[in-house]
Amino acid sequence: MSEHARRPRVSLGVDLRTTRAGDRVHLSSSDHVLNIHASGPVRVSCLASQHYSVRTRGEMFLLPAGHTDTWVEDDDSVGLDLRLPHSLLQRAAEDMGLDPDRVGVALRHHFRDAQLEHIAWALEAEARADFPNGLLYRESLGLALAARLLGHYRAEVEVRGGLSTGQLQRVTDYVETHLDEDLSLATLSRVAAVSASHFKTLFKRSTGLPVHEYVVQRRVERARTLLLRGELPTGQVALEAGFSHQSHMARWMRRVLGVTPGDILRSRA
Repeated sequence: MSEHARRPRVSLGVDLRTTRAGDRVHLSSSDHVLNIHASGPVRVSCLASQHYSVRTRGEMFLLPAGHTDTWVEDDDSVGLDLRLPHSLLQRAAEDMGLDPDRVGVALRHHFRDAQLEHIAWALEAEARADFPNGLLYRESLGLALAARLLGHYRAEVEVRGGLSTGQLQRVTDYVETHLDEDLSLATLSRVAAVSASHFKTLFKRSTGLPVHEYVVQRRVERARTLLLRGELPTGQVALEAGFSHQSHMARWMRRVLGVTPGDILRSRA
């Protein structure tokens, strides 16, 4: 089997949405987002620069992963959000002979690109028809979109000794929010927007701990905090902290803290 055939599918997110007039907030995401205006003219103002313009059908915003933006629209509008996981951008970079760990996209507002627009309207038609051509067709359009972005709107990402401050903050915030879930290396590397192989090395350089050990330590600390509060039974505490069962939690608490859940409960007395 070829290397290309072994690579997992990486889907482009397609979201066709209607919004009311007023403030718009694009929150930081682990995905790169290309927003295409899909309705009639709308007056838009940038809160930061006080710049005003009229946005017409086909006009685009390109928002890199980890970027937050705000603006105001004076009218209701329809927008098409194309969400590119960084792993999709990296796959396109590999196909183009680029270093997948040094590529990103540049922030760009109010621009037009005929090729991107052609792909966008094909995806809009798919979304309106509930994706009749399936995942493979959407993935092929996603790769074409990523290749166009890398060819014309690429930003170089410098890989240094560890994760950047922003990358590390996104990863640790994600860990804290999802401690009770099955956290995988693949998921955390996507949040950091680097390949899984590099993420392990960069994370350890940044924190001094392997990823798995860091997650376990955070789970133990979460369990300790919940036990001290005394609001939940011990079995529920284990699940809330991300352990599979009570004995699993007790084993890791002994290793990390040198005490058992019972010792912590007795310390409250």
